[in-house]
Amino acid sequence: MKPLLASIALLFIVASTCARKPLKEKINILWLVTEDISPYLSCYGDSTAHTPNLDRLAKEGVRYSNVYDVSGVCAPSRSALITGMYPTCLGTDNMRTQNAFPQIGIPKYSVVLPPEVKMFSQYLRESGYYCTNHAKDDYQFEALKAGWDDNSNTAHYKNRPPGKPFFSVFNFGVTHESQIWEKKNDPLLVDPKKIILPPYYPESPVIRKDMARMYSNIMEMDNQVGAMLKELEEHGLLDSTIIVWYSDNGGPLPRGKREVYNSGLHVPMIIRFPHSKNAGTVDNQLISFVDFAPTVLSLAGVKVPAYMQGQAFAGLQKKTQRKYIYAARDRMDTCYDMVRTVGDGRYKYYKNFQPEKPYIQNISYRLQMDLMKELLRLNEERKLNEVQKLWFRKTKPAEELYDTRNDPYELNNIAGDTRYRTIRNQLKKELEHWMKQTDDKGFIPEKKFIESMWPGMVQPVTAEPIFVTKSKTIVITSATAGNSISWQVVQKDAKPSKNGWQIYTVPIVLSGNKELYAFAERIGYKSSQMKTFTATAKPSRKI
Repeated sequence: MKPLLASIALLFIVASTCARKPLKEKINILWLVTEDISPYLSCYGDSTAHTPNLDRLAKEGVRYSNVYDVSGVCAPSRSALITGMYPTCLGTDNMRTQNAFPQIGIPKYSVVLPPEVKMFSQYLRESGYYCTNHAKDDYQFEALKAGWDDNSNTAHYKNRPPGKPFFSVFNFGVTHESQIWEKKNDPLLVDPKKIILPPYYPESPVIRKDMARMYSNIMEMDNQVGAMLKELEEHGLLDSTIIVWYSDNGGPLPRGKREVYNSGLHVPMIIRFPHSKNAGTVDNQLISFVDFAPTVLSLAGVKVPAYMQGQAFAGLQKKTQRKYIYAARDRMDTCYDMVRTVGDGRYKYYKNFQPEKPYIQNISYRLQMDLMKELLRLNEERKLNEVQKLWFRKTKPAEELYDTRNDPYELNNIAGDTRYRTIRNQLKKELEHWMKQTDDKGFIPEKKFIESMWPGMVQPVTAEPIFVTKSKTIVITSATAGNSISWQVVQKDAKPSKNGWQIYTVPIVLSGNKELYAFAERIGYKSSQMKTFTATAKPSRKI
């Protein structure tokens, strides 16, 4: 698969101009990724939190009103962002594969992707970009060295070589679900009494406090975004950089995150283009997370690989607007529940493949939140009204359909209403087509799927690099299909630097008293051993 990471914008004129420029004039692209928020912002109509920096970004940029995650939770979503492909197609749909769950017999594993698939950031690096990722990847596989010039807590575009354009990602964790309980004793920046409760929450001071904590965390995140914008301005980069701000999935509270209702899928996104082109406008087209990778490549003037299932919504490779968004839910920690959904921007259709299971799942991680414990208590004491009890039902209907324009909280299931039969059948047919077209892996038991990638539950290993001299150059190969080779040349007896790795694309010229270090990788495989070639040593063979 090809590299990806997180979010892009639509600006026909600016995007087209950027894509035509030669490498030295390529536009910088900055992703500012917050965690776990729905459109809880004043620019989206919710003024509970004071967010002057995001308000400024919306005023100077384009606000996107119909952006949707593919799974309602971070790791499968980030898989889609970095590859431009649906998690259900790749087998990255279970949350999460980089953790072990011995209680259900699931080991920690990296999903093996098809050989042609790369992290989209690798394509940017190969075209001349300096690519960095600050703090978080979580792609359902270990990030390849080939994907980033620097993937660490110190990664920053400021460290790029002179004259190189950059693609940089910064992740803001203060809005993450865990911060509801980890920061519960911090001073609140929002008055709990002013919180507007959604109809599926009962009146409770505990619930109001946790919601106030959520909004307070958003305000802290806004300050962090402001610091990033200030830093760009101080370095004279504001008007040579496309800034993409978005959330990695919907809000952190129960019936939001992990659900494939819009409360878990619908996310805010703002893109500021150089010189504030199209400032203050709203773009209403449907956008899916699988569209982010191809859009970044399109804006950067890099050819979008044919295997990507997303489509560019900006740049020279922009496609016509999509008609549908799709999402899926499978394992969440130790709980399995297979749900698929499709939406056309107004109506959302759901297929519950395990209707015998309850809506609410026993996810121990979430039980650390006081709000979650309060909901469980009130339900046990039978103090919830009919709407508030919906999420606590012990079984589900096989199908659900909602008119999200007139029923934004998705509370009134109209799947059985004959007036909506045509719409239901149309969306049902579309969902079935998508699942078949993308080869949905959700029907394969997870243990069997792991065994198909890791025979005997042992991770495959990438074949070591082979050095071959050809004329005055060194050709590097690996026998593993879909491999990426990273290399460095250093003085003899010196050690390679941590972040000095380059991607092998053409034969290398090696002068005397130098050493060539190289290793091979493939997504889902263990990296090969490091191999060394010195200018005075004999190569593996001569051509």
